[in-house]
Amino acid sequence: MKRLTAILLTGMMIFTLASCGKKAQDTPTEPATETQAVEKVEMPTETEAVTEVVTEVAEDTQQTETQQEEAAAEQADEAQNSSDENNSSYQYVEKASYENGESVYLDPSWQYADHSAINSGCAVMYKATANRKNIVVGVNAGHGTSGGTSVKTLCHPDGSAKTTGGTTGAGATKAVAVSGGMSFNDGTPESSVTLRMAQILKDKLLAAGYDVLMVRDGSDVQLDNVARTVICNNAADCHIALHWDGDGLSYDKGCFYISVPGGIKGMEPVASHWQQHDALGASLIEGLRAHGAKINGNGSMAIDLTQTSYSTVPSVDVELGNACSDHSDATLENLADGLVQGVDGYF
Repeated sequence: MKRLTAILLTGMMIFTLASCGKKAQDTPTEPATETQAVEKVEMPTETEAVTEVVTEVAEDTQQTETQQEEAAAEQADEAQNSSDENNSSYQYVEKASYENGESVYLDPSWQYADHSAINSGCAVMYKATANRKNIVVGVNAGHGTSGGTSVKTLCHPDGSAKTTGGTTGAGATKAVAVSGGMSFNDGTPESSVTLRMAQILKDKLLAAGYDVLMVRDGSDVQLDNVARTVICNNAADCHIALHWDGDGLSYDKGCFYISVPGGIKGMEPVASHWQQHDALGASLIEGLRAHGAKINGNGSMAIDLTQTSYSTVPSVDVELGNACSDHSDATLENLADGLVQGVDGYF
């Protein structure tokens, strides 16, 4: 801008001087020689020179502005791409098709299927009849596998050790295939309550237009945690495991989801999917909060789970309270409404 202003001022001065010179030359003089005429034709006037410089500067300025606009657009595109890469929202992936009521068994050819130790059972597919969303929600009623505590599976697909404690301590490379779960203060087994919760949630999801893959459709299913996860990876669009925490507390601490600890975020398949897991968990907690459910702390707790370590679809363990929590049907109905709202919010 300073350069342009200086040139314009210079041009005005030259133009003024040229005008003065013209007045001084108004008196007739001798005709110019041929050589002088040629020189006059070839040499631009002071005004023309200024015009050329001003035009050049204008072109340079326009080019600079264009380059700046292009650079800004490029930066915006890069920012958008970066945002897209970090976006944990679900990208629909075509799944195998199953009929209403069809049994879904573990296919030995599926990735990580060979890591399962208990897999003679099956999940069951249920299809929505109206307002279909063509989204399958895997509903996993926690525990409920007879003999599950006597068998172990690798905590991580690569055989590495757990990074946090839980049912299985940190540093272990193997965990029980399916733990037995805790008992509520009134003596009700957790596995019974998780099954009832799954049944209520299934009905509400179907009514909302979601298809439901019931990972455990009865009191017992011979599918360990690896098999349950791998089946959801291949037959569902997300995987929600239902639990109540066996923390031994004397009060109801509320709901939370198991988030992904930093120690396994660099391990596949976790590295490619942990943002989806956490996003699904956060959405479910917000749905529960909206329906008045008590939320524990900030709504999450980082624990290294077998389920998370093998999941390739959005997957989360939701703890809906503990042994002190009310588990009446009325409470479970309300929790189910909150979970459906969370599923809606995620998808």
